[in-house]
Amino acid sequence: MSEQAWPMRLTVVPYVLLACLAAVTIAIKHDQPGSLTVDLVLCALIALWTLGIFTLRPPWRTQDRPMAIFIAGFVLLLAVLVVRDPWFGFLTPAGYFYTFILLPWPVELIGIGAVAVIAGWAQSYDIPKTNVLGLLGCAAVIAVNVIGMCFASWLGRRGEVLSQQRQDAVDALTETNQRLESTLAENAVLHEQLLTQAREAGIIDERQRMAREIHDTLAQGLTGIVTQLQAAEHADDWRRYVSTAVGLARESLTEARRSVHALRPQPLQSATLSEAIADVVRRWSALHGIDVQLTTTGTPRVMTPEAESTLLRAAQEALVNVAKYAQATRVGVTLSYMDKKVALDVRDDGVGFDPSRSTSSEAGGFGLVAMRQRVEALNGTLEVESEPGFGTAISATVPMSGASA
Repeated sequence: MSEQAWPMRLTVVPYVLLACLAAVTIAIKHDQPGSLTVDLVLCALIALWTLGIFTLRPPWRTQDRPMAIFIAGFVLLLAVLVVRDPWFGFLTPAGYFYTFILLPWPVELIGIGAVAVIAGWAQSYDIPKTNVLGLLGCAAVIAVNVIGMCFASWLGRRGEVLSQQRQDAVDALTETNQRLESTLAENAVLHEQLLTQAREAGIIDERQRMAREIHDTLAQGLTGIVTQLQAAEHADDWRRYVSTAVGLARESLTEARRSVHALRPQPLQSATLSEAIADVVRRWSALHGIDVQLTTTGTPRVMTPEAESTLLRAAQEALVNVAKYAQATRVGVTLSYMDKKVALDVRDDGVGFDPSRSTSSEAGGFGLVAMRQRVEALNGTLEVESEPGFGTAISATVPMSGASA
């Protein structure tokens, strides 16, 4: 039954049925004024009872206690009418409507049962009740009505429960979908933020890489060129110094091009790490006239290109710092292959410095920063030990895998 049909069945149909039954009663009992008067008074009472408690009291319709009182009075008056005149059993559908709709579960079953008893009594009115067989027949008719209507009430209640469960499931699904949409929107915002942060981090990393590469190639090369040209100003064989400066310029240009494309340093293209460091040590010693002792311990093994480049750059930077600041007479370079890591140690007997007070403008500060960034990017460590007047020792250690942090 549609929701629009319920108000009519509750507010109009009962009065129509009662009026029709009153008219039937008048037609049947027109020659029985006393009995007719009682029936019409009962009809008026049930109409006034319905009108006063239900029809004219909309706020009471949703309250359990007023509706229970109303249905109890309605059923009682209906029972009196049916006992007097069986055709008033046609008014029981109105009782079913009221009971089904207005009473809560399981009180509804009591009202349904009472109305079903009245309906069964009306249906069995013609069955003789003077013998056992007649009484059994009457009881059977009443039982069929009671059982059938109570079962119908249970089915209705069951349908309401299932409908409520489905509605709850739909509501839960709707809420879940809303939360999912909200989460997806938040994830989209977070994803955009992560992309922005990743781009910014990539820009910063690339800037740091280029800064390190420029320092390791152009800055070191230009420093060597300036040193050679300054020496040529006061030397008779100036051509040798100029030739060396030109060679340094060409090497720096080549390394700069390779740095732009993030390629491996030229010495590592055709040699092992130990051979590349030996070549760097040999050329640096010949250029600055300082004795360098190179030692390799352990069994040389293949490392990742990043790890080899990092150790080679560390050796170059350490030697450049020795030439610029240390005023050393002897330098020792040790490349140690261990089980799970490789260490590069550069020691000198120069003037030393205080590591806690060094800045980017003294003692090779920026070079040390770039060196540390390179090493730590591979999960390695960089240690600097120095003291004024007692030389400097730099140790760079990277794992054999050379995995990026």
